[in-house]
Amino acid sequence: MSWSKDNVRHMLNGILFVVLFSLAAMELAALPVIKNLGLSPLIIGILIGMIYANTLRSHAPREWGSGISFSAKTILRISVVFFGFHVTFQDIASVGLDGILVSVLMVTTTFLLGAFLGQKVFKLDRDTSLLTASGSAVCGAAAVLATEPVLKAEAYKSAIAVSTVVIFGTLSMFLYPIIYKTGILHVDQTHFGLYAGGSIHEVAQVIGATNPAGKQAMDVGVIVKLTRVMLLSPLLVILGVILSALARRKKNGEATGKTKIVVPWFAILFIVASGINSLNIIPKPVVDVILMLDTFLLTMAMTALGLETSAAKFRQAGLRPFLLALALWVWLLVGGYGVMQLVTTVIKV
Repeated sequence: MSWSKDNVRHMLNGILFVVLFSLAAMELAALPVIKNLGLSPLIIGILIGMIYANTLRSHAPREWGSGISFSAKTILRISVVFFGFHVTFQDIASVGLDGILVSVLMVTTTFLLGAFLGQKVFKLDRDTSLLTASGSAVCGAAAVLATEPVLKAEAYKSAIAVSTVVIFGTLSMFLYPIIYKTGILHVDQTHFGLYAGGSIHEVAQVIGATNPAGKQAMDVGVIVKLTRVMLLSPLLVILGVILSALARRKKNGEATGKTKIVVPWFAILFIVASGINSLNIIPKPVVDVILMLDTFLLTMAMTALGLETSAAKFRQAGLRPFLLALALWVWLLVGGYGVMQLVTTVIKV
């Protein structure tokens, strides 16, 4: 895009357009009926964007597309950096070795399983498979958004992945309390927190699922969940390195010479932000403002994603992405309990 006066104006208009939709999403998400469902502004944003894109999109000037694209890409990367302020290294240390191991094992196994099942069993393309896998493995919609620029994926594939993790994450939020209350699992609050934090998609959903069990369950669950969030950055770095190597090999026909490694800068800055937050040098009120700003930026990115997604793409994808998400949800539900039991048993020994 040339930086002429007209182009800059159109871009700013497009960004302002996304801002207005995002403000509406924030207000809607604050309504009690929506808040009680555990739907974050990010989800409301993408829904609003998709509804507009498939009904009234023709009424918006096409020139505003550059601003919408800027929101879906550049603002997305910035928001991932600020997402690092959601967690500190002290939070991770507080759950002990068992919490860290549960997080690492669940993120690793879920992502690898999603990559395999998506491409080999359900015959999905690479990007849809990895986006769905990252959303299920790490932190739902935010992880999908963070993975998109590493893959250079099309917007509609991210929208599909987000919709799947939202459906099954929300289902978990309602199912887990029932499982705990019935006593089927025979676990105390601490173990239930480990289980929920290690296997539910979004932070808000973990809170909703563990709150009925008690404060101890919720505290442990949230911290384990935030540990999984921290693993987002290493996941993106490793993924970026692997994709760079594969792209180089494909280009040369075989691996020869030195491979140029591309590391996503926003993943590194995510860790830097977490490190700064861990030093406690920024006053808590300032951190709270940063977190509010980050939520809004993520909402902007998600809204822009919705504005670039058509229903036709969903119909084209069919049921296979949802079947992949279902398979991963079953693994999180069953495998998550097994991993929690295995880790806590080994740690005791």
